[in-house]
Amino acid sequence: MNALSLRGIRKRFGGTVALDGVDLDVAEGEVLAVVGENGAGKSTLLNVIAGALEPDGGEVRPVPRSVAYIRQELSLFPHLTVAENILMGREPSRFGVIDGEAMAARARALLDEFGRPEIAADDIVGRLAPASRQVVEICRALAADARIILMDEPTSSLERADVVRLFASIRKLCARGIAVLYVSHFLEEIREIAARAVVLRDGRSVWAGTLAGVTDEGLIRHMIGRPVEAAFGDSAPEAPGEVVLSVVSIGGASFEVRRGEILGIAGLVGSGRTEMLRAVFGLDAVPGGELKIRDERVDARRLSPVASIRRGIGYLSEDRRIEGLFPHLSVRENLAMTRPEALDVGGWIERLRIKAGDVDDPVVTLSGGNQQKVLLARLLHQGASILLLDEPTRGIDVGTKAEIYELIRALAREGRAILMVSSYLPELFGVCDHLAVMNRGALSAVRPIDEWTPDSVLEAAIGGGSAAA
Repeated sequence: MNALSLRGIRKRFGGTVALDGVDLDVAEGEVLAVVGENGAGKSTLLNVIAGALEPDGGEVRPVPRSVAYIRQELSLFPHLTVAENILMGREPSRFGVIDGEAMAARARALLDEFGRPEIAADDIVGRLAPASRQVVEICRALAADARIILMDEPTSSLERADVVRLFASIRKLCARGIAVLYVSHFLEEIREIAARAVVLRDGRSVWAGTLAGVTDEGLIRHMIGRPVEAAFGDSAPEAPGEVVLSVVSIGGASFEVRRGEILGIAGLVGSGRTEMLRAVFGLDAVPGGELKIRDERVDARRLSPVASIRRGIGYLSEDRRIEGLFPHLSVRENLAMTRPEALDVGGWIERLRIKAGDVDDPVVTLSGGNQQKVLLARLLHQGASILLLDEPTRGIDVGTKAEIYELIRALAREGRAILMVSSYLPELFGVCDHLAVMNRGALSAVRPIDEWTPDSVLEAAIGGGSAAA
């Protein structure tokens, strides 16, 4: 029996058509993958199903009455505890008073079920790492006892071990007859958890069927309406130039980056890779160490973001919503935030192929991929020649990923030095010239990319053998 059927769903925002006739069916106990480029209408569709948006036309059968929605941009209360977030609106009570002990016990049970007992029920959510916040969001959905669960990029901040736990939880839910609509840009993930998929393009459902009957290339062709070029390009990198950034004992790392080089940093969540990048930029204080930018030596204790920007360093945070964007400001204002607008930002919008109706529209109206392009354009607009990129393609569709990879390689060819942290190994192997691995706050030796394999990266990340030395 179908848990949900949609026919001809349409939704318009002013002159923008977000949904233009979407059909789908999801059965009880089924995982249905929903795929498409950023801006294809996936999030709008989930909001319609969740009841947050009223469709302009079409039919939803039956009207969903018990829906949980795990959003890509987390909707947690950062000032509240883990337990308060998980049980929000479902707090156990005694004699009309919230039972704090029962609430904490229920939260701990859900965290234990998910395999993350180290997250304490009384932790303040705003102090948790992004991956832990994602786990809290997932546990909140599990606590809702919903019959339909909507998941929008639920693994974007998760390591593989957490992905395995999530999939185990999804399978348990399906065994209880719960239907799951699963949105992800990771095609290998989709094939692991779902048997069927529906593809959205330009607000329409253009294909639906079994995943066993379609190749990844076929899915991508349906998503973007044409074959996609090789994701990472095939142009050979030019020989790197002189050293422009030298890091000595900052955040457990010592390394050099040359002009025209892309140096990748791998490692598990919590390994210290993000903390190291933030310390190099001057966002987080460190007890010692030294930074050499071209010919200038700087005591790491005196680093600051303002001084780094003046020295030509640009930083892209892994959390674009909290640390990157100003959602209430326009595309133009976000792009020019770190440098007074001396030039028309339209040139950057054109170069990065940012899809925006108007540069004076709020940046929040853009898709996630185009928001990420705005942040990259900000770094270029401010004149950064050394780029620190933390998860530059998180939550972005395959077509936009290919564009960002092409941009990163082009920037390196122009002589910019790039330091890139990523959890996605194919990305590191496809884009970087050199690679190092972070493990428990210590960085391995930097090696040419062809001296690494996925197995040796994993071995270094978990601390095995000589690879971590």
